[in-house]
Amino acid sequence: MRRSVLLVPVADGGLWSVRSGGVRWICAFTDEPALARFALRHGSGEQPMEYAALLGARIVDEIVPALGEPAGLAVDIATEDGSMFFPPVVGIVPDAVAVDAGVAREGAGRGR
Repeated sequence: MRRSVLLVPVADGGLWSVRSGGVRWICAFTDEPALARFALRHGSGEQPMEYAALLGARIVDEIVPALGEPAGLAVDIATEDGSMFFPPVVGIVPDAVAVDAGVAREGAGRGR
């Protein structure tokens, strides 16, 4: 995911995201057909959906921390049996914005 170029729809001057389970999920797609499936359900009719092409690493390392709330990355959410979720946890996002950062540090070295 980190080295992949992902297509992220742009709406109202920002990246398309949804909130679920207390997390803001940035929605991204691995290719134009996956984005097109999403656009058919969530787009505005015949108008093309604008998108940004971003490296996965840029999304989780720069954009997620800038949001100022628990945020993760949801990839290919309109693809049946192909969705991937990268939650705001240690190892995915920077520790400073990971929701489990304190838990991971407390459990370190205990053989968990």
